[in-house]
Amino acid sequence: MVINRIGDFGLVIGILIVFVEYKAVDYATVFALTPILTNKLFNFLSFDFDLISIICFFLFIGSVGKSAQLGLHTWLPDAMEGPTPVSALIHAATLVTAGVFLIARSSPLFEYTPGVLNLVTITGACTAFFAATVGLLQNDLKRVIAYSTCSQLGYMVFACGLSNYSVGVFHLANHAFFKALLFLGAGSVIHAVADEQDMRKMGGLRKLVPFTYSMMIIGSLALIGFPFLTGFYSKDVVLEVAYGKYTSEGHFSYTLGSLGAFLTAFYSTRLIYLTFLSSPNGYKSVICSAYDSSYQISISLFILAIPSVLIGFYAKDMIIGFGSDFWGNAIFTSTENMNRIDSEFITHIYKILPVLLSLSGATASFLLYSFGSKLLIQLKMSITGKKIYNFLNKKWFFDKVYNEYISQLFFTMSYTVTYKIIDRGIIEVFGPMGLSSIITKKASYISKLQTGYLYHYTFLMLIGLTFILGVRQF
Repeated sequence: MVINRIGDFGLVIGILIVFVEYKAVDYATVFALTPILTNKLFNFLSFDFDLISIICFFLFIGSVGKSAQLGLHTWLPDAMEGPTPVSALIHAATLVTAGVFLIARSSPLFEYTPGVLNLVTITGACTAFFAATVGLLQNDLKRVIAYSTCSQLGYMVFACGLSNYSVGVFHLANHAFFKALLFLGAGSVIHAVADEQDMRKMGGLRKLVPFTYSMMIIGSLALIGFPFLTGFYSKDVVLEVAYGKYTSEGHFSYTLGSLGAFLTAFYSTRLIYLTFLSSPNGYKSVICSAYDSSYQISISLFILAIPSVLIGFYAKDMIIGFGSDFWGNAIFTSTENMNRIDSEFITHIYKILPVLLSLSGATASFLLYSFGSKLLIQLKMSITGKKIYNFLNKKWFFDKVYNEYISQLFFTMSYTVTYKIIDRGIIEVFGPMGLSSIITKKASYISKLQTGYLYHYTFLMLIGLTFILGVRQF
């Protein structure tokens, strides 16, 4: 929640700047006025910035928070503690897709800010690679799938950063089907093994939950971009347009995206192997009583499996086909940024490289886990292996840095400064506590005048009369 508030804060600032300058926040008005305001400056925190650039920058911060891009991504894997259908909804349809949608829908703004588009591209590419490396060595079944969502969102964001908004949204729509299938499949597996989420305590479920196994296979193959399944039709186009940009940002995102494709295939196959194919590792009573889920869950999985196989092929021409008027005026790409046709004519090897990497990743993972388990253990137990395993398993230490250095700093500051010095200190001294203690002290001093001796009272009366007479003389 806190991480999302940071993103929302950026989004709100962006919307407020739009409102201040455009006097409107509806898309039609803002997009119509944007070409007029291209060279206008906006003063923010006493610095002059290009108006449209700063609006797009803050809108992008909103996207980074919502779509779990590098830096504000930590909430996404932590949200895995929730119920599995909720995870499926968050990852496939509602929350994480909002950021990508925002960038694509605001394309008439982003097209006038090449600098922000470069930032979007680099952030997306880094996220795609980072999340894939972390997913490689997670042991929680749902967390692996969560990091895969994070990685796929990176692909969508850098596609939008390269001005191929329709391709990014196409991948978003395709991803929704197979990611929902994977999550609900994972939920079905977790039900089967008495709510166990650790893949190291599963194994051997292939024959016990055959239907769930087949659905998870379809979801994983679609995710890794296996030829002619849904993921293949969008992920490969994303990488083609990245290479077809012929800019350093384009080639950077192509390289990291292709490496991400290899790693995605590796950890997806690892997930399938550890959960279904390896010899059973869980408690005997749990494994023996594993069962396929009820027909309601199975029907849901089957319905999701159909588009996970077919929707990419059937929707491709409609959504990203040449000459398709599917998007109408919803997406705008300037003529100098349009490279969809160029991407069709890139060198053939760069087109098939991502597929080859995906297939080699899946094969390598299967062979290593099937026949090279001793080698894997030796690698993990070596000094370098331990460091790499720790680094990736602990998510590049992002959580550690945030919790120990940033959150702890705020907690310490809020206790020592705002609570002890300001609240219990200054406010109490000048406020109720200080006031009551002063009155009490003064009252105790005054009460000491009540001695009970007549000559004291006479003396006071004499002083009083002298004082009053003295005053009258002036």
